[in-house]
Amino acid sequence: MTDALFTYVLRLADDSLILSQRLSAWCYNGPFLEEDIALTNIALDYLGRANSLYEYASSIDKKLRTPDDLAFKRNTNEFYNCLLVEQPNGHFGDTIARQFMMDAFYVTLFSFLKNSSDENISAIAEKSIKETVYHLRHSSKWVVRLGDGTKESHHKISHSFNNLWKYTGELFVNDSVNEDLKKKEVCVCLKDVENKWISIISEVLTEANIKINDKSKMSYGGRIGNHSQDFKQLLDEMQCLQRTYPDAKW
Repeated sequence: MTDALFTYVLRLADDSLILSQRLSAWCYNGPFLEEDIALTNIALDYLGRANSLYEYASSIDKKLRTPDDLAFKRNTNEFYNCLLVEQPNGHFGDTIARQFMMDAFYVTLFSFLKNSSDENISAIAEKSIKETVYHLRHSSKWVVRLGDGTKESHHKISHSFNNLWKYTGELFVNDSVNEDLKKKEVCVCLKDVENKWISIISEVLTEANIKINDKSKMSYGGRIGNHSQDFKQLLDEMQCLQRTYPDAKW
C-alpha cells in the first residue's frame, strides 16, 4: 500500500502547494487592501497544509527525500497536482472561479477524509476542514457578487467558469491509486465526493445567475505528471532559489 499511499498524499500536497503559489502572486496586486490580505492569508493556509502533507509523504518515501526535496527538487513531470490549480491567475474573476471550485472540492473531500483509517490523513483533514469552510464562504460570496453584479462582471465570471470547467473532471477520476486505498478505507470513492461537490457548485452558481456549458470535453493529465507550459514557468520561479543555491542555509 505504501506506493499508492505516497502517491495519494503527494497529489494532495502538490495541489495545495501549487494553488498557494498561484494565490501568493496576488500579494500587493489585489483589487483592494482587504482582498489583498484575504487572498494572501488563504495562500498561507494552503502552504501550511502542503507542508503537513509533504512531511507525511517524506516519512513514507522510499527515496528518503525531505519535505523540501519534494517541493523544490522534483521536475515538472514528477508533480501530480490537478490541472485546475496550475491555471494562470488571469483577471480576478478567473482566480475566484478557480478558487471556488477547489474550495468546494476540499470542503467535500475533507469531510470524508477526516474519517480516514489513516491517522495522519484524518488529522490533516480534520484541521484543514476548518480553514476550508472559511475559504468556501469567502469565494462563494465573491462568485455571487460578481455573477449578480454589473453586466461586465457577470460576463467575465461566467466566461471564467466556462473556460475552467474542462479541468474539473480530473478531480473525480478513480484510478488504481484511489481504488487501492479505498479498499483499505484510507480514501473514499470520488463519485461520492463529486455528487456533493456538484450540489454546492449548483446552489451557488444558481444564485449568481451563472450557467455552465457542462458538455465541454474534459482535460486530464496532471495526476500523472503531464502539465502545461504555464506550469513549467511557475515551477521555474518557485524553485529558482533552491536550484541556484542547493541546500543553502540562512
